[in-house]
Amino acid sequence: MPFDAPDALNQLAALGDAELDALAFGVVRMSLDGTVTAYNATESQSSHLSREATLGRHFFTEVAPCTNNYLVAQRFLDEAELDATIPYVFTFRMRPTPVQLRMLRSATSSQMFLLVERGA
Repeated sequence: MPFDAPDALNQLAALGDAELDALAFGVVRMSLDGTVTAYNATESQSSHLSREATLGRHFFTEVAPCTNNYLVAQRFLDEAELDATIPYVFTFRMRPTPVQLRMLRSATSSQMFLLVERGA
């Protein structure tokens, strides 16, 4: 599955942890309140945060507070339907790292996804 796949939210929702780990880009699956429910191997390796350190924690305030702003976290809160890709720079616990973020949320799903493509 490519980073820019159409209907990515439904495709990702159908994948188990091992299948998420096989993807070449970072995947953070969250409940609608922002609690991390899956953190794939690519994102774990890139962020230097273990899956165990992220699961059950609030992504925007505990895992990646550099995303707790109007560009990322607020969009997840404000938009019931969301499929947007933006250039972004991660800065928390690392040197500034340019990435592409793809934010996915649907009013019919109980989960939302943040995809992270580095070197973009």
